[in-house]
Amino acid sequence: MRPRIQFRRLDGIVLLDKPAGMSSNTALQVARRLFRAEKGGHTGSLDPLATGLLPLCFGEATKIAGLLLGSAKAYDADIALGTTTDTDDADGAVLLQRPVPAIDAATLQRALDALTGHIRQRAPIYSALKQGGEPLYVKARRGEAIEAPEREVHVHAIEVLERQPERLRLRVTCGSGTYIRSLARDLGEALGCGAHITALRRLWVEPFRSPRMIGLDALRAVAESGDDAALLQWLLPLEAGLGHFSRVDLDAGQATRFNMGQRLRNPAWPQGQVVVFDPQRALGLGQVDAAGLLAPQRRFNA
Repeated sequence: MRPRIQFRRLDGIVLLDKPAGMSSNTALQVARRLFRAEKGGHTGSLDPLATGLLPLCFGEATKIAGLLLGSAKAYDADIALGTTTDTDDADGAVLLQRPVPAIDAATLQRALDALTGHIRQRAPIYSALKQGGEPLYVKARRGEAIEAPEREVHVHAIEVLERQPERLRLRVTCGSGTYIRSLARDLGEALGCGAHITALRRLWVEPFRSPRMIGLDALRAVAESGDDAALLQWLLPLEAGLGHFSRVDLDAGQATRFNMGQRLRNPAWPQGQVVVFDPQRALGLGQVDAAGLLAPQRRFNA
């Protein structure tokens, strides 16, 4: 019988290299047990097929998970032309197969240009988006007819890394809410042959542009070695996830007032959402208006 895990309060961020074939929530729960963290959350699901950066937030860092979810991201995507699946990736059932026409560079670029910038995108029917309080994939697995919602997303850039007659490899930089599976599907339709994702890797999530990631197997090996200090070297401070926001620095007296929920004013403070610091640590998030009035939004416990 395995000994019961003694969970502990643990605050910080782990940059996990998610393996293929595992859901993001399963990866989170495995990592949470290895760290023995009482509380954890991830910052936006990666498909089971996908690998790459999945920031995991533990303890107080779960309070900024939504900010990371809304950040810019980059992916490398392998796309097979000529086959459409019900999940828009290789894990799904084949719906339609069509011949792949000869596609020159100019034709491909026109199709990619139409998918770049602010675009309307229909989510895959097998997705975690909720409809009537229930994820679409649950409805799809029951065989229900689903009208997946459309929404506006922003695709910053699409770069062609490799082009073969029936395969493409693309690098996509995009904003939050963008489905790379939907991009592949829509690209295939624009080219007249259909397409689906065969491999997907998330390279970075703002502000982790050059992430030092660790895989679950390596994390398990460190945890099972019994060297807790070595394990905790992979835990970044909460502040590491806030580097792309403006900051406001408070003295001790101002920090006390902020922690009491009081508003503070300084016309020199940057406008918009800010991270608020005292001399030792990040105290929380705030919003500064045009007059320099800082309103506390969310406080981080010490």
